[in-house]
Amino acid sequence: MKPSYIVHRLTKIVRCPVSWDNHVRDCYSVDASSYIIKPQVVTFPRNESDVIKIIKFARRYHIPVTPRGGGTGLVGSALGRGIILDMKHLGKIKLGAKHVKVESGVFKGRLDKVLQKQGRFIGPDPSIGPFCTIGGMIGTNASGIHSLKYGSVIDNLVQVRMVNSFGVVTEFPGKSKFNAAIKKIHSKNDIHFPKVSKNSCGYRIDALSSEKDLYRLIAGSEGTLGIITSAKIMTYELPKNVLLCIIHYKTLSEAVRDVPEIIKSRPSAVEIVDSNIIKHIKMSVPKSGCLLFVEFDSNIQSNRKQIHKISSGRIIKTESNTEKIKKIWSFRNSALAYSLRSITKNETMPTLIEDAVVPVRRLPLLLKMLDMISKKYGLRMIIYGHVGNGNLHIRPILKQKDLRQIKNIAHEFFSGVIGIGGSITGEHGDGLARSEFVKMQYGIKTYSVFKNIKKQFDPENILNPGKIISNHSTVTRDLKI
Repeated sequence: MKPSYIVHRLTKIVRCPVSWDNHVRDCYSVDASSYIIKPQVVTFPRNESDVIKIIKFARRYHIPVTPRGGGTGLVGSALGRGIILDMKHLGKIKLGAKHVKVESGVFKGRLDKVLQKQGRFIGPDPSIGPFCTIGGMIGTNASGIHSLKYGSVIDNLVQVRMVNSFGVVTEFPGKSKFNAAIKKIHSKNDIHFPKVSKNSCGYRIDALSSEKDLYRLIAGSEGTLGIITSAKIMTYELPKNVLLCIIHYKTLSEAVRDVPEIIKSRPSAVEIVDSNIIKHIKMSVPKSGCLLFVEFDSNIQSNRKQIHKISSGRIIKTESNTEKIKKIWSFRNSALAYSLRSITKNETMPTLIEDAVVPVRRLPLLLKMLDMISKKYGLRMIIYGHVGNGNLHIRPILKQKDLRQIKNIAHEFFSGVIGIGGSITGEHGDGLARSEFVKMQYGIKTYSVFKNIKKQFDPENILNPGKIISNHSTVTRDLKI
């Protein structure tokens, strides 16, 4: 169906803006990933009613629908060839005592300011947080720096409201035709998931203990099961005291060996950056080796003493001033931007193998594997991330724009991560970069359960098709390099 006809029909159904302008479509053909896909039409629903009407229209004409938040995703989850739903106008916030009800288009930066006035915050805090929408964070099961203590989105959801593929509003927990179907699927299958502290690969059926937990299935589903319109999320009281320790190590291997002991003291965050990142940090720190950032927001005095006993590295700075700590964390949050400064115009850094998570004690094995891949392909890599969770962000820098080599690297890396008990994505989702590897992650039996879930929720396959459940190789298909 031609874009002009879709617009013609849609504008008779909904009052919200609908565009097939080439410039608009070009803008929505990219996000923060390394992919480019031009949609047919971009819509801007102003409320849940608009979403319902658009979904019913899309189902009738079998047009793919892809929801989009801030466009900050790194794996192409918000890109699609059919109708894009820009959810930015769904922006209501309603505060509760220990939770907040938020519409999916609310940007986290705005929510943070509202909650801060109440002395509260939400746990998940991606480094690009101010520019993420809540819907996007739920869609990818986002985590962030403080997920070590406060968990990922899946650990903080209370309720999810969405429009399903039939154009019907569904709430979880609540009565739904999906409850019995998912309960039956779950009870009949022996499923196996990696034993890691965070995971955004596939559908998180391992987090379901009863039909009351069905809202957790929506976390990390990337808009493939329904279009999220609002959610209730837990909030926490802002800590009264915080201590941040910066520790210098000569090598990444030395740093990760200390991490299992450090996390026993229950820090709120343990982050790592390599020398590629350090050289851009505007602080008096060594420019070689790597830095470990360890934060505590409870038992401050005892942990101040304990970290000196545990660490084999050199503690170069301790900070307890809240504003100064925020500034230091801003350096860590800029790691991706600093990474881009570390490559030349003749090099490329595709966002493909950038989100692996393994059991913390197996981080040395992950680093050894990366070293082997680097030597085999003549690469240099930028490494940083949530080392307290075993979650590293890895940026391979390629001199040759060879699609076959890129796919080979991805396959070897993901095979290795799975082999040491990890997950191919900890917090960024599967998207175009990793969906074809989901079956490899879980095996045919569990993957068939995922396919059954998708079929129950979206039998016509109109909701963000090709993400999580994929019949095609997409890792390099629409890659822009």
